[in-house]
Amino acid sequence: MNKKNLKEFLDSKVDQYNQPFFITDDPVCVPHLFTKKQDIEIAGFFAAIFAWGNRTTIIRKSKELMQLMEMQPYEFCRNYDELSLKNLLAFKHRTFNTTDLLYFIEFLQQHYSKHESLETAFTLHGHTIEEMLTGFHHYFFSLEEVPARTKKHISSPEKNSTCKRLNMFLRWMVRKDEKAVDFGIWKNISPSQLICPVDLHVARVARRLHILQRKQTDWIAAIELTSYLRTLDKNDPVKYDFALFSLGVIEKL
Repeated sequence: MNKKNLKEFLDSKVDQYNQPFFITDDPVCVPHLFTKKQDIEIAGFFAAIFAWGNRTTIIRKSKELMQLMEMQPYEFCRNYDELSLKNLLAFKHRTFNTTDLLYFIEFLQQHYSKHESLETAFTLHGHTIEEMLTGFHHYFFSLEEVPARTKKHISSPEKNSTCKRLNMFLRWMVRKDEKAVDFGIWKNISPSQLICPVDLHVARVARRLHILQRKQTDWIAAIELTSYLRTLDKNDPVKYDFALFSLGVIEKL
């Protein structure tokens, strides 16, 4: 398939899947339960962090956590007390347990006590996405007491991770178009800067389409793939996540 035909094919898949119906069965449906900016950020952050494995389970557990926060995650994180935290002690999603959850909430409380938006947790620490993700990792684990086990839940380019879940979260917060799957509520990061979320499914499809040559699925692979996608659309390369993800997970290419 030549590049012109490949672009037409991928554009058609973006048009097919970047539609409101996509929201229902994707973890992005969780932040779509909310209208307040900070609620969207927090719900999206947890849904993205939980996003490995079965999508139905990811959505169910994310919604369960939101319900434990009385569907007011921002209010909960800002003003929690010991009694309200007790309601969370039984929560668990795969390897994410109560210890991890309590640290996440403490971080969010500390951050929102000084900043209006979670966006600054990224933008204050660099100009490129790689710098932002690396800076966010250090910032997130800058509180006085950090459980060693919790560090596995926030990836970093420094560790050569694809940072799939954080890149997906950034896509949700930054991209904006008339289809309204993504929110576009962050204005200080450009869609052109974003890095494509890469997991094993996306990497497999990209290699099959010969737009990813690297054999390892790591940060360098995410950069390589995104660099190619920018040749198809320099302003919005990560829109092709809809195509690559859906080809791999929904169409089983």
